[in-house]
Amino acid sequence: MRRVVVTGMGAITPIGLSVDAFWDSVKQSRVGIGPITKFDASEYKAKIAAEVKGFAGKEYMDAKAAKRMELFSQYAVAAAKEAIEQSGLSMEQEDPYRIGTAIGSGIGSLQAIERNEKRLAEKGPGRMEPLLIPLMISNMASGNVSIYFGLKGKSINVVTACATGTHNIGEAFRTIRYGDADVMVAGGTEACVTPIGIGGFAALTALNTTEDCSRASIPFDKDRAGFVLGEGAGVVVLEELEHAKARGAEILAELVGYGATSDAYHITSPAEDGMGAAKAMIYAMQDAGISPSEVDYINAHGTSTHHNDLFETRAIKAAMGEAAQTIPVSSTKSMVGHLLGAAGGIEFITCVKSILDCYIHENTGLREVEDPEEFNLNYVKEHGISQEVNVCLSNSLGFGGHNATLVVRKYRD
Repeated sequence: MRRVVVTGMGAITPIGLSVDAFWDSVKQSRVGIGPITKFDASEYKAKIAAEVKGFAGKEYMDAKAAKRMELFSQYAVAAAKEAIEQSGLSMEQEDPYRIGTAIGSGIGSLQAIERNEKRLAEKGPGRMEPLLIPLMISNMASGNVSIYFGLKGKSINVVTACATGTHNIGEAFRTIRYGDADVMVAGGTEACVTPIGIGGFAALTALNTTEDCSRASIPFDKDRAGFVLGEGAGVVVLEELEHAKARGAEILAELVGYGATSDAYHITSPAEDGMGAAKAMIYAMQDAGISPSEVDYINAHGTSTHHNDLFETRAIKAAMGEAAQTIPVSSTKSMVGHLLGAAGGIEFITCVKSILDCYIHENTGLREVEDPEEFNLNYVKEHGISQEVNVCLSNSLGFGGHNATLVVRKYRD
């Protein structure tokens, strides 16, 4: 089967509006969580979020194009622009039908829904926005990236809640591996720090209601009490190896494995024994042809909810066996909150940067685990680790029981 490599990456995050800015913040253990500014949250149970600050769509695309995109699509186009520019792809020299997109959003535009529900209630159906539907539907992130950059190959939007970004990268990987495309622009995007977004997740009791931003998103800590809603986009350029070499592209890493399963258990909770997520990791390692002993780092889904962190810990132990006790584990959500559909894209980028920089970030805010006999993995805390990183696993778990794992490896010719 054809080998698939990473040749470009782009990021819009609560701690940086580019991959370099994001990664510099990660290495400084900067937390991008603060009081909600996008609307008055004084009467909401959750009053903090991980918002993207300082973003202006017109800085990444022309103003007319930006006006025809909701924020989640703008984030996707901005991240794709950075990734494509880093990759050095020149569309004038490529067959556009061999370059596709796989960029997902778990929700799409809640902003468009909120605006138009108000219009409907106050002014009637005749005053609703003509473009409401194409603005709000989640496939428009992939669609707008395809349109903006002239990518005419397969264009898909896998929607699996919090596993969306990882599934899109995985399906793009398979698309290239089996010859349906030579290049795929893949990842996830989300922009749902809105009244419905915050109110809905808070009603579900999924959000941490503390106002202490330093202790809000603390995966694996005994004081964890729910996730913090975040926003942003993580997009990568995946490319068939020989295609990348032929055009002299810089190869950042190699994507070598993808596993996906379903818990078939509960609409919000992972399976208690963790076997669904464990099987995704096992299948991804089998796909990559590696053993647990070869894994240098696991980027955990790590949402800072009671159920996720406990059951994912069990999953890692079930999948990795004896190696589970020594492999460093950390969650990027400790700094950027939970980016929902964008989480897998940002966390995949984190894995690639860990390989390139020989650095594993800490679980920011982790002080003490709940039960040392149950939570007995090698959770990185207090400071990051400088060490050689050759193989990483990136886990994502989504409402509905969706599990996905990617294996990324240091590139060797």
